[in-house]
Amino acid sequence: MQPVIGIDFGTTNSVVTALRADGKAVTLRHDTGEVFRSVLCFWSDPMGGALRHAAGPAGIEAYLDEPLASRLIMSMKSYLAQKSFTETRIMGRRWTLESLVSLFLRELLAPFGPEMEGAKVVVGRPVRFVGERADDDFGEARLRQGFAGAGLPEVEVALEPAAAGHRFASAIGRPATVLVGDFGGGTSDFSIMRFDPGPPRQVVALGHAGVGLAGDAFDTRIIDHVVSPLLGKGGEYRVMGKPLPIPPAWYASFARWHQLPLMRGPKTLREIAEVARTADHPERLHQLIRLIEDEAGYALYRAVSSAKAALSSAEEAMLTFRHEGFTIEAPIARADFEAWIAPDLARMEAAVEAALVDAKIGAEQVDRVFLTGGTSLVPAVRALFARRFGEERIFGGGEFVSVAEGLALMGRDGA
Repeated sequence: MQPVIGIDFGTTNSVVTALRADGKAVTLRHDTGEVFRSVLCFWSDPMGGALRHAAGPAGIEAYLDEPLASRLIMSMKSYLAQKSFTETRIMGRRWTLESLVSLFLRELLAPFGPEMEGAKVVVGRPVRFVGERADDDFGEARLRQGFAGAGLPEVEVALEPAAAGHRFASAIGRPATVLVGDFGGGTSDFSIMRFDPGPPRQVVALGHAGVGLAGDAFDTRIIDHVVSPLLGKGGEYRVMGKPLPIPPAWYASFARWHQLPLMRGPKTLREIAEVARTADHPERLHQLIRLIEDEAGYALYRAVSSAKAALSSAEEAMLTFRHEGFTIEAPIARADFEAWIAPDLARMEAAVEAALVDAKIGAEQVDRVFLTGGTSLVPAVRALFARRFGEERIFGGGEFVSVAEGLALMGRDGA
């Protein structure tokens, strides 16, 4: 049997699986044993000045060692379908998005050469990429270019929720219609499939839909409501004695992981400093500048994500963050969090309905609902499906590996 590799290149984390001779898909891990974060870190060698880099856990470690002397690149996948993003400059060197993705993938796959040799490679893509004006075909084309630059020009591409459903259905012993909800860091995707265990085993895709938001959007809501007001959001400054609102666009960028590096530009920092001169609370804007200049965003986002995760099992969680003289000790009630994410939940629900329409079936014709991805653990997300389909039809599991394992199984089955 030809070896098969499944690669889930994610907004937040990336996972690689290999299909063994016994038919089982196993996760391939680096020596760190940690989840491989989808990040790159760049810094200049202090001895020779050459540009150096690291990816995943090593990249995060390098960044935390020298945050002011390094550049952290996150959420590369979120830019794939954005035609406006073509390149960036990192310490004087030009990088296209495709070249960054290729570099990351080479680091991700480097230890798995023997497993990759002669293998069929299947990679995932969301139903809908991130962005208000996302071009999904363009996003897939750039994804393929990124893999080609990493030495994999002939990959097969499959929809991520279909892959998760394929894995789930491998344990189903009778024909079933399954709705799969795959919640990543940047996208929420839904596929409806008909499975017949056979023989021969058959999988028929009935309908798909998706929306360009997921776990990162939930983090954004916490930053918007808890963190940004402490940094000047909602305040005023004065021009010729006339009060004006502090530009909200700054906080829209600050709350999004992948946009924060863009705020480090001298023009933006000068504008914030100028507004601070006549602001009602200048110290808050000065603190915003410090967080941006000190590259403290990653630590802040990690604290926010931890608080969000805690709310999945508790009615209240504490958001704790400290940097220099800036301290946050803020309790967050689950009820408040659910109110903040209500607009996002409504968009997810609309996407579920769109998938049903695309499949030309009603909710009552869905036999099972399989939810995967970290955001599926948020109680309000699960409740959305329980109301629509009934708790007894909802299943979960393999929240962080199901897509990659399903991709490998799809490669074996020719799905």
